[in-house]
Amino acid sequence: MAGVNRELALAGKTDIDRWSNAASLELAWDRRAAFAATFIPAGARVLDLGCGRMALRGFLREGCDYRGCDLVARDAHTIVCDFNKGDFPSAEAADVDVLVLLGVLEYIADLDAFFARLRDAGREIVLSYCAADFTSLDRPSLGWINSLTLADLATLFDRFGFRVVCSERVDEFQIVIKLRRAAGAELPACSVAVVSCADFGNFGDRLGIHIINSLLPPQADVHHLTFRTLREMRESYDLVVLGIGNSLFRPFLVEGILDVVARGKASIGIFGTQYRGDLSRPILDSLIERLDMWYARYQDDVLLYGRGRSNVTHMGDWLVTQFPMARGTDPNMLTIGPEILEDKPLDRTISQIQRFRNVFSPRLHPLLCALTSAELVAYEEQREASGVMSGKFASMLIDVFGRTFEERKFFPVDRSAVTSYKAYVDGTVARATHDVRAMLRNVATAAV
Repeated sequence: MAGVNRELALAGKTDIDRWSNAASLELAWDRRAAFAATFIPAGARVLDLGCGRMALRGFLREGCDYRGCDLVARDAHTIVCDFNKGDFPSAEAADVDVLVLLGVLEYIADLDAFFARLRDAGREIVLSYCAADFTSLDRPSLGWINSLTLADLATLFDRFGFRVVCSERVDEFQIVIKLRRAAGAELPACSVAVVSCADFGNFGDRLGIHIINSLLPPQADVHHLTFRTLREMRESYDLVVLGIGNSLFRPFLVEGILDVVARGKASIGIFGTQYRGDLSRPILDSLIERLDMWYARYQDDVLLYGRGRSNVTHMGDWLVTQFPMARGTDPNMLTIGPEILEDKPLDRTISQIQRFRNVFSPRLHPLLCALTSAELVAYEEQREASGVMSGKFASMLIDVFGRTFEERKFFPVDRSAVTSYKAYVDGTVARATHDVRAMLRNVATAAV
């Protein structure tokens, strides 16, 4: 290539003569600029580092604001910097949305120092690179100072806290990569088993399936199991989650539960209890002992089964987070019936319940929903055929209002108590989310 000083490249120095000559700026590079422009959103403020002919400006989408930076001035507004002398437009970089580096990295001697400045800018980056994997050309004869493979690039990005948003080859020699600062310590892919009652299809279990997704990190590969499909469990999981906010009782406390929990490198429970007089206490105790943490649904659960245990904490009923505070307008009474179990959109069910000022419910979670909107409510405890009560309603009312109420009699809803309970549960769920990610991070670290 004409005009290239190979000795300067070998010495890791900037070829000022070459880049001061406009004839060195090849028209063929415009194709790369057009391709890179497809990575930049409309309306973005763009700083083009090593801007050359400023071809990128002509390919940007509507509303973009462009400024160039180069070794020599390309127009009246060009920021002049020699990156190999430690120059960097820090103030300008902090005031844009996207930093672009096309055909630039190959000419930088101290990539660590340069990427430290990019990291400090905290902006998205669109860059190109001719990786050593793609060509066996004599790099110094092209003026290139460094020689990185794709693996080297990945290590560089990771070292400075960048993650790859997307990447694509421009041609046989070059790749364009979009980078973004990682939000925090990123987790590797992880396998998670979630054991629930979701195959019963009731209102609460269907809501719980949605909420569990917000607790788990985006890297989680989730295997949903129910108490009826435990035989489909895999050999091992990074995390086992037992429950999605439901209440366990005797039919669910079987040996298979202990087996699936044992297959997790970490395990948590998100459940309450019901029909407590009929529970198998030895199995329940064994289950709690094997859990890294039990996020108990009720204070009753903590006091009855968690006393003296360091791995038990009160979460509350996290389904309350799905019900906004509202005010019923329909003065008629809503009696919750079997239709609440129908497979209709959850948002419509919530809206239907919250429309009424007076609600009677023999189902727990429709009543919990009604507490956020109704003026008067009444309930009827669930019972087995033998007449034994589940105890769920009393546990929930103690948590929300600090006392129980007689069943089948309407009582006024204390909205301030409901609001306080919602705020409390919102905080416990946030802490549980943090805990789960910490567990998975520990599991990943131990595996290295």
